[in-house]
Amino acid sequence: MIQTQNQQSLASLTPQSALHLLREGNDRFVQGQRGERDLRRQVRETSDGQWPFAAILSCMDSRTSAELIFDLGLGDAFSIRLAGNCVNDDVLGSLEYACQVVGSKLVVVLGHSSCGAVTGACNGVKLGNLTKLLCRLQPAVDATIRESSDLATSGPEFVERTIVNNVFHSIEEIRTRSEVLRGLEQDGAIEIVGAMHDVATGNVEFLPVTD
Repeated sequence: MIQTQNQQSLASLTPQSALHLLREGNDRFVQGQRGERDLRRQVRETSDGQWPFAAILSCMDSRTSAELIFDLGLGDAFSIRLAGNCVNDDVLGSLEYACQVVGSKLVVVLGHSSCGAVTGACNGVKLGNLTKLLCRLQPAVDATIRESSDLATSGPEFVERTIVNNVFHSIEEIRTRSEVLRGLEQDGAIEIVGAMHDVATGNVEFLPVTD
């Protein structure tokens, strides 16, 4: 069971052990064997401070709640949710706070199958303020076009490939635009990883680490 309710226990974790905790939590979720935890006790234990071991940038999709799919409790992880798990200045500032100030060991960019935001970007959807958000996903669409010129941009296979490319693009944005996070990763203090959540099975697959 995850225990990071104090600064000492958080400091003892490595980025690799933090990743292992998430893998174990997702295994429990998929198997329907969620860990028993006293949430009222966790409220008391975290009332004076929080020491989350991971910061997870995920989509706002209602099926992709990081706390549920990784079987997390109160105080275990920062959860940042935005349609299409895209990166902007507010996201970067939040991740920098999590890792530099609090000491979180792991940044996870979590995409998911059947992502409506990425589907909208592939289809060129225009709708109020959503239009600007979907424009942030265009680099992933363009990458898929270059890799898969034989696929129709509105087809399901194209969309799924773009969802993965969008995860990698978000990781690149974090590394490129945040000197703080880039430095922490280069020093080995954190890892920045990508993952895909299958909304049909609940399973999370961590993607190969990229430089």
